[in-house]
Amino acid sequence: MFGIVLGLGQAVVTRHRAAGGADMAALAAADHWAEGATAACARADGVARAQGTRLTRCVVVGDVSDVTAASGAGPFAAEVRARAGPATISTGDACSAPRRGAGNCVTGPDAAALTQPPAPAPPSAAP
Repeated sequence: MFGIVLGLGQAVVTRHRAAGGADMAALAAADHWAEGATAACARADGVARAQGTRLTRCVVVGDVSDVTAASGAGPFAAEVRARAGPATISTGDACSAPRRGAGNCVTGPDAAALTQPPAPAPPSAAP
């Protein structure tokens, strides 16, 4: 029983290591997309190795990266895919333009509350 629990624990750790390596590598590649796909993937490979994983696939299309990182060996091997790129909002308002570092953008029912001045406080009922 102890051996089964130990094996499951090793599998979970390997999977988490691969996921962390893939996430970090995808972010690194997306951060360096302007240097070209080769340079971005080289940066992603370095980050994946620093995380204790190996990069098995790296594709950079525009400013979006798609990578796969592997960890472990044998029955405890795991491969995880991750994507990274800029966040865009697909609504028809001023928030829809993809802007890096443009700040927060709120849409929907909460947006009106943020653009209106606060309502005056009701008069207190204290004598």
